[in-house]
Amino acid sequence: MAGIKIDRRDGVLTVTLSRPERLNAVDGALTEEMLDVLNELARDASTHVVVLTGEGRGFCSGMDIQGGDPGGESAEGRVQRLYRGIARGAEVTARLREIPQPVIAALHGPVAGMGVSWALACDLRVADPTTRFVVPFTNLGLSAGDCGLSWLLPRLVGPAKAAELSYRAQRLDVTRADALGLITEITAEGADLAGAQALADELLAKSPYGLRRTKELLNASLDAPGLRRQLMAETAVQTLAFFSEDLAEGMTATLQKRTPEFKNR
Repeated sequence: MAGIKIDRRDGVLTVTLSRPERLNAVDGALTEEMLDVLNELARDASTHVVVLTGEGRGFCSGMDIQGGDPGGESAEGRVQRLYRGIARGAEVTARLREIPQPVIAALHGPVAGMGVSWALACDLRVADPTTRFVVPFTNLGLSAGDCGLSWLLPRLVGPAKAAELSYRAQRLDVTRADALGLITEITAEGADLAGAQALADELLAKSPYGLRRTKELLNASLDAPGLRRQLMAETAVQTLAFFSEDLAEGMTATLQKRTPEFKNR
């Protein structure tokens, strides 16, 4: 693939945005490659954790507005091409949330524009000290409602802080992003990918059923109309867990005082 690189090992899939000469700015081809990979992951029972990172000096500098319309070349008008390109980038955000595997972002350098949305759509974020989140939209004449940002940011930092960051087009260094709860772990400079892969290995030791259903329930809770609806969903998932091989192995390992060895490694 021209815009991304894929690395598979054991149950971990590492996806690297690979346009380093453009700070991994997103064009139409990269978006379609991302969607192909994410759609395949939705059907992939052998991959348990996904790591998303960027090649070179930054994670992602956002939409490649200097490289032509993000929707690519077509017979459509410019408005239609722009709409399609932005909508496909937004679809990546949705798929990052919807795939069953936990997704860990390995962040360094600029995380800007659409790149912020993709990073926040991941479940966990490991960052090195060079990481800086850039939300430039209102400085550029654009809305900060970009590829899911207006949905993701208030849920992660609260509505008041999300409003401040969005209206004022603020930049966040890794220290402030960590203080706001956006960062799972800060590594040494250049060690974000190694840190994300170590975290992925930690998650690999957990129950595959437990990981997938936990992500499913956490996502559902964000749109749940109330506690009782979420309690019903949790009860169904937990009841099914009692019939899984994961529970049998987990309970046996606990009684035998050993590390569980779940299947599908």
